[in-house]
Amino acid sequence: MSKSTPCLLDGKALAQKIQLELKAKIVQLEPNIGRPPGLAVLMVGDNPASAVYVRNKATACHRVGIVSKGQHFPENTTQVELEQVIAQLNQDDHIDGILVQLPLPQHLDSIALLHCIDPDKDADGLHPINLGKLVRSEPGLRSCTPAGVMRLLQEYNLPVEGKKAVVIGRSILVGKPIALMLLEKNATVVMAHSHTQDLGAVCLEADIIVAAVGKPAMITRDMVKPGAVVIDVGINRVETSEGNSRLVGDVAFEEVSKVASYITPVPGGIGPMTVAMLLSNTVQSYSRRVS
Repeated sequence: MSKSTPCLLDGKALAQKIQLELKAKIVQLEPNIGRPPGLAVLMVGDNPASAVYVRNKATACHRVGIVSKGQHFPENTTQVELEQVIAQLNQDDHIDGILVQLPLPQHLDSIALLHCIDPDKDADGLHPINLGKLVRSEPGLRSCTPAGVMRLLQEYNLPVEGKKAVVIGRSILVGKPIALMLLEKNATVVMAHSHTQDLGAVCLEADIIVAAVGKPAMITRDMVKPGAVVIDVGINRVETSEGNSRLVGDVAFEEVSKVASYITPVPGGIGPMTVAMLLSNTVQSYSRRVS
C-alpha cells in the first residue's frame, strides 16, 4: 500500500474542536457553580521551553473560559515552599486543576510534589491514585498525552480492538499509560524499549505504532509495515544546515508517510492534543462541583 500522500492525523484541528466543546460546557455549568473553572500552573526557574509551554497553556485556558493562575517561582525555591503552595491550592475552592511544569531544578523532587496534589485536582493525570484507576479501568483523570492519542484515534474512526499495537518507550508520562489505554480498548500490546532485541522486526508486526522515545527519526520506513497507523509522540529540536532549529518527531516522517495509512505530523499532531486533554481534565474536575 505505497502512496505518495499520507493521511494526516490532525491534532491541531481536533484540539480546536475540543476547545469549542469545553467552552460550551463551561457556559452551561458556570451558572450552577457560580464561577469559572480555575487551573493553577506552577513554574520554577527560567527554562525557556517551559516558559513557552506555560504561555501556550494560559492562552488555551483563556480561549475556553478557564481562569489560568500561573505562579512563577525563583530557581532557589525550596521543596517545602512548593509543598505549602500545593497544600493551599488543594484547599482553594476556586482551583479545579493543579499542574507543576516540568522539568524542575535538580534540587527539587518532582515525584514528591506530584504526590502532594489532590488526586481530584491532578490536571496532568499522573498522581499514583489516578494511574491506579487507569490500571483498574476505573473512571478518573487520565494522563494528558496518552489520552490525546486515544482521542485522536477515536476521531478518525481508527479501530483499536484486535489490532497489534507496539509502544516504543516505557515512561510513566506516555509509554506505560498509553499501553494500558490501548489494552483497555482490546488491542494486543507490545511494549518496546532500549533493551528490545531487533526493534525493527517487532515494529514490522504492528498495526499501530506509538513512538515515545525522544530520539529524532528513530523509526524509519523499513520498520513500518504498509498500512500501519503511526503515532509520533516525540518532540525533538534539531539544528538545520542553515544554523536554525526545527521540531521533529521520533519518526522519519517523509519516508514513513509513504507506507503508513495514517500518521501524526510534528508539530501539529499530539502536542496540541496534550494541551486539549489538560483543559478537559480541568473541566472534568470542575463539573464535579455541580450541586
